[in-house]
Parts: sequence; structure tokens; C-alpha cells
Amino acid sequence: MLRKFKITIDGTEYLVEMEEIGGTPAPAVPVAASVRQPSPVTMAAPIPTPVASQNTVGDTLPAPMPGSILKLLVKVGDEVKENQPLIILEAMKMENEVVANHAGKVSAINVAVGENVNAGDALITIQ
Repeated sequence: MLRKFKITIDGTEYLVEMEEIGGTPAPAVPVAASVRQPSPVTMAAPIPTPVASQNTVGDTLPAPMPGSILKLLVKVGDEVKENQPLIILEAMKMENEVVANHAGKVSAINVAVGENVNAGDALITIQ
């Protein structure tokens, strides 16, 4: 038995015919009733992050993968050693350490605890 459906995608209507193969037919539900609209998300004001200056010269460490910032282990002005853990980044339910790629002084922190980051986003600048 062929069943006809009218589907609207991005304002364009399509007439689709589908053959019912087996099982008991499901009751017809209007498409508009089954589509959920995303609810507006209210977000709290972002927590200001300490930044030494906007035109800081140094080596900026990028996020190695998308995730959420769990902990900041250093603050602006701290001296760090090569391979010292700087940030704990949660990705795929695992905690990952972001470490310093060289020794120096933290000149800027570009993220806050709880913030979501994408791969490549600037995390910390080390002079």
C-alpha cells in the first residue's frame, strides 16, 4: 500500500510516496506537531577572565580538541616550566591536561572555568 506524505523543508513543500512494507501502521501525526522548536537558552553573564593586555606578544596555546574547561592551574603572571600542566580540559568524559610547550611567564588566560572551547581556540599565552 502506498502512502502519501506532504513534507516541508526550508519552506519548500515536497510530496512523498512511501510503500508500507510491514508491521502495523502508525497513526498519522501532523509533521508540524512532531517538530520541536528549540527553546531559548538563557545564559548567565560570562565570568570575566584575567587578561594582561590585548596586544600581548607571546606563544598562544590552542585547544587540542573541543571540550569544557574544568580547572585553571595557573594565573596571569605565573612562571611556568616546559610540560607543566596549565589547564584541565574535559572532552568525551575524560580529563585532559593542556601543558606548556615552553618555559615562560603566563601573560594571558583566554578562557574561564566552565567555558566550552573548540579545537584551535586560544587558551593561554606564554611569553
